Amino acid sequence: MPAICFYFQVHQPFRLRNFSYFEIGQGKSDYFDEAKNGEILRKVARKCYLPTNAKLKDLIDRHGGKFRVSFSITGTVIEQMRRYCPEALASFRALAKTGAVEVLCETSHHSLAALYDTAEFANQVERQRELVQEHFGQTPTVFRDTELIYDDAIGELAADLGFVGVLAEGADDLLAWRSPNFVYRHPRRALAVLLKNYRLSDDIAFRFSDRNWSEWPLSSERFSEWVHKISGTGDVVNLFMDYETFGEHQWAESGIFDFLDALPARILAKPDWGFATPSEVIARYPSVAEMPFHRTVSWADTERDLTAWRGNAMQDQALAEAYSLADAVRARNNPATTEVWRKLLTSDHFYYMCTKFFADGDVHMYFNPYASPYDAFINYMNVLSDFRDHVLTTPPQQAR
Repeated sequence: MPAICFYFQVHQPFRLRNFSYFEIGQGKSDYFDEAKNGEILRKVARKCYLPTNAKLKDLIDRHGGKFRVSFSITGTVIEQMRRYCPEALASFRALAKTGAVEVLCETSHHSLAALYDTAEFANQVERQRELVQEHFGQTPTVFRDTELIYDDAIGELAADLGFVGVLAEGADDLLAWRSPNFVYRHPRRALAVLLKNYRLSDDIAFRFSDRNWSEWPLSSERFSEWVHKISGTGDVVNLFMDYETFGEHQWAESGIFDFLDALPARILAKPDWGFATPSEVIARYPSVAEMPFHRTVSWADTERDLTAWRGNAMQDQALAEAYSLADAVRARNNPATTEVWRKLLTSDHFYYMCTKFFADGDVHMYFNPYASPYDAFINYMNVLSDFRDHVLTTPPQQAR
């Protein structure tokens, strides 16, 4: 019985306020733009989280639990929902209680720590596990790294932390002749690898409202036909995407909610088809082969690599200097100082510094508070310089 595995990423960063060079060293520790962060979170909750959660809850009830989905909900967005829109967090909790929703694990602050500091990576993963247990009553067993960043080394880290499976991008150059519609395994660890079917995922996430697309407007009937064609040539269709696809990236006026409303019935019309969460996929379908990753992949941009976050000298400098503070921050053992540092490690700050254009340019501008990558770099480095000076000059017992 083949299945669709829906996975949604839920994340918002703590964006920085405009921080002048002349504020460095002046004792102003209010780095984050509370007004903008609250405004954006409430907007996204109104357009996406609340209506889509209500829709998913209705679909789960309507189909007797046969419709199933999974989420990764970062620690930063959980904190923002607690502050700015508690009803959104409550709606995610209600979904988790249905028994048809799996909450996965990632880094609590949506960071690139797996690439720079494995100790910090482990600490953030443990923190996220605690948050998932606290808010959603689940102990996650499946992992996805920030922006689906993955290679064999990250897989080893995940396996060593006790996860039974990971999500990864089904990049063409790594798949070669293989299909993303099977379960694979890590070449050296007992770790299942679920690969995103990026063509079908992107039909919903990116192309749905593109009037220049030859398949526009996309109906649930046509999409289900594409999925059903996989019968006999695959076990699972992994549809991984940002949750903001529904109502934010693809506005309600595009018909995206009508599409979502009708899709489960279309899929389930074939009695041999169903829906499954990642842990159910791993338990149900044996892995068909090893899947080595000889390069680091992500789900970002057409290259599906790391250039969205470290593709230029500004990004490299900012990342190097941010992670160079690890020992100093840890030596202070001060939760408030550590929390500020972790918010500064969130990958979005470096994404805003990306200088890529053309096909990927519009994506990089979405939710970007800066007029240019250079502005993002200067503002971030001003904040980081002030934070570094504070960490290096304040005795541990007084560190904020």
